[in-house]
Order: sequence, then structure tokens, then C-alpha cells
Amino acid sequence: MEKKLFVGNLPYSMTDADLEQTFGAYGSVESAVVIRDRETGRSRGFGFVEMASGEEAEAAQKALDGSPVDGRPLRVNEAHPREPRQRRSERW
Repeated sequence: MEKKLFVGNLPYSMTDADLEQTFGAYGSVESAVVIRDRETGRSRGFGFVEMASGEEAEAAQKALDGSPVDGRPLRVNEAHPREPRQRRSERW
């Protein structure tokens, strides 16, 4: 069963391929995405990685959480499902 991880405090220079390579050392990566700003295209400093199994995801999380990448300690946690967003008209 796939497991999705949240990866925070990414260097702004990191690409999807870099993220996949970093986590690929710990197992099969199904997808790796660095979240980018819609207007500028610049990295927002976080991303998501889907691993093929829970065991591989746990191994990657234990190994990489707090490890330095380009001078920044990564934060790796299990991703939580996205909460539905309210429409602007529903907020008022």
C-alpha cells in the first residue's frame, strides 16, 4: 500500500527529480512533487513523496527527518488528507 509523505524545509533549488532521487535510496518512489508558486514558479519550500510501501516510507522518514540537504534540515512527516476548502461565498 502506498504511503504519502510531507517533506518540508526543502532548499528552493530542489527539483522533482532531486526529491525523487533523495527518497529513492530508501525504496520505490511512486511520485515526488515539489510544490511551486502559481505566479512565479518558484519552489514554496515543501513537497510530497509517495512511496510504494509503508515500510519504505517509514525507513525514508526515519533516515531523512532532520538530515541536512544544502544546509537545511529536512522535515519529513506522514501526509494527512487535504481538508476540503470553503468557497469564498461560503465564508461570508
